[in-house]
Amino acid sequence: MNNSPLAALLRPETLDEVFGQQQLLARGQVFREAIENGRIPNMIFYGPSGVGKTTVANIIAKRSHMQLYRLNATSASIQDIKNAIEDAGTLLGINGVLIYLDEIQYFNKKQQQSLLEVVENGDVTLIASTTENPYFYVYKALLSRCTVFEFHALKWQDVLQAVERAFRLLGEQQGVVYDVAEDAKEWLAQSAGGDVRKALNAIDFLDVAINPVDGVKKVTLDQVKQVTALSYGTYDRDSDEHFDLASALMKSLRGSDPDAALHYLARFLEAGDIITPARRLLCSACEDIGLAHPQAIAVVNACVQAAERLGLPEAQLPLAEAAIYLATLPKSNAGVMAIGAARADVQKGLGKGFPRSLQNVHYDSAEVEEKGQNYLYPHDFPGHWVEQQYLPEELKDRRYYVPQDNKTEQAAKQYWDKIKEK
Repeated sequence: MNNSPLAALLRPETLDEVFGQQQLLARGQVFREAIENGRIPNMIFYGPSGVGKTTVANIIAKRSHMQLYRLNATSASIQDIKNAIEDAGTLLGINGVLIYLDEIQYFNKKQQQSLLEVVENGDVTLIASTTENPYFYVYKALLSRCTVFEFHALKWQDVLQAVERAFRLLGEQQGVVYDVAEDAKEWLAQSAGGDVRKALNAIDFLDVAINPVDGVKKVTLDQVKQVTALSYGTYDRDSDEHFDLASALMKSLRGSDPDAALHYLARFLEAGDIITPARRLLCSACEDIGLAHPQAIAVVNACVQAAERLGLPEAQLPLAEAAIYLATLPKSNAGVMAIGAARADVQKGLGKGFPRSLQNVHYDSAEVEEKGQNYLYPHDFPGHWVEQQYLPEELKDRRYYVPQDNKTEQAAKQYWDKIKEK
């Protein structure tokens, strides 16, 4: 019996066997054509764990007949790179040397610079992979010599293919029949979050835990849930996925889709994080609802405070209500646009000083009577308004705030239009 992990046993040998990634691997795609033409460029693979980056690199090396050196940036050194480079001019490297560097974001600038010269002169081909955005973590000079390809999280239907293949392989190896409930297979695929390796690790555990009865290993949904419960929905709070998830929640609120907002909120809650969604909810109340419903800030703030006092699991209730509330309210970004335009003028150095009528009365004390401040007190006039200049002279005709088409802002506009027309 082979004791290798399922992920290793099931690793595809050809591009056609790779699950998903059809945006790269479908016939006719530039990436696929380049690989099949045999001339391998320097590349960086960017994407989440368990989606096929290492697998594709191995297939590329096998097809090209290049000498492959697999390094992991968490443990590799400059000397490891030098050792691979030395083989470029020997019989070992007669077909070329390919360095596959996993987790390149953990290499510091000096380590990444050590790859520059050999990558540039063609002695070595580099394929690096990273789960983080390479435009932030990879040295710019090295990045400019590589082509970045993004690997996507797999659809659950793609993971399901791997799950079915895994049970079939285990059954063949052990001479048993795996009787796996359809809902159990689907749960395994869906709970993996697009990570094949996660699903296969769960199957490895089930294989050890379940004993055959009359040559049959029966796998139920309940058994699968016991194995996957702790791993489902986890994420690294310092990773791109964390910030992507926060962005997805915010954009779903802004897009008035309560179902999507609840989905992304649930992913945060499953990971035990209430701080990040609470901040996004408050931000959305200010940025996306704004003046269309100003009370939203107070309501959402109350929900956030309730969640913080309750803690999980009860915190899900006020946060869910806040998410639905924000997603279904009218929207206005008038405040965002207005302060953005005002700050843009300030940053340009426009609008120095202020009208004399707005200066503090005691600023020039006795000179006030001589020079005249001429400030008009609005409360002394009908409707508590009087026409006078408030903006600095060079900006006196500038308009930053434009009321948007919602009941609250239009009511305020109509009120002041009526007052000011008098």
